[in-house]
Amino acid sequence: MTDPLPPDFADWLRLREPADAAARSTELVDAVRDRLPAARPVVVHDLGSGTGSMARWLAPLLPGPQRWILHDRDADLLHRAAADMVDAAADGSSVTVETRRSDITRLTAADLADASLVTASALLDMLTADEIERVVTACAGRPTLFMLSVIGRVEFTPADPLDAELAEAFNAHQRRTVHGRTLLGPDGVQATSTAFARHGIDVQVRSSPWRLGPDQAALTAEWLTGWVDAACEQRPELAGPAGAYRRRRLAEAADGRLRVVLQHTDLLAGG
Repeated sequence: MTDPLPPDFADWLRLREPADAAARSTELVDAVRDRLPAARPVVVHDLGSGTGSMARWLAPLLPGPQRWILHDRDADLLHRAAADMVDAAADGSSVTVETRRSDITRLTAADLADASLVTASALLDMLTADEIERVVTACAGRPTLFMLSVIGRVEFTPADPLDAELAEAFNAHQRRTVHGRTLLGPDGVQATSTAFARHGIDVQVRSSPWRLGPDQAALTAEWLTGWVDAACEQRPELAGPAGAYRRRRLAEAADGRLRVVLQHTDLLAGG
């Protein structure tokens, strides 16, 4: 993965972190606990760790000593993640962290050989079919928890006549080809489940929607702006009506009248 990150990407990750934490499936975390070794420290490899929100959320929910290895291609994000990492597990045991600057699509089973668990968050939609196959092959044989993958469904209250057309354009943008890479976008979860099945590995999936209301107005506005911009990039003819739509929706968010349910799926494989 070589696409450049926008300069405000870390700010976006921080803004979404509380909504991510509220959405993730604790039922799958319960299942993960049963798969972890009891007699030795847990080693967790977190793929595409960003600013470390997955590790900050999950480490305090798991018992026992933990060693987290955070993989990302961006050195600044890794630095932020390490600086803000939690240091205690659910039972008070120590949590340590190490960072590795990695192209996660090039990791092999040998790179993850010591993993008790592999995790990722908001990742699968940004990968291609070939990249998912390589990631799944590297993860096969150990519990793998991929959370908060978008699946292309969003619900607005109140509804607007342009909702469906913009959603369709946004989903097409998620499946675009960038620098020769055709992204899977909302098809990433299904592709990942199918890839694990080819390895004979069972998969559990759970819904993990963002539920945005008046208390998340800032996140709603930031997400909505990016959502509309991406739709218009995919279909420039929407720019005129989408401008008025954006103004209406941002006004509704500011007034506490807009609610958004953005569907995601969490996936637990193997172990």
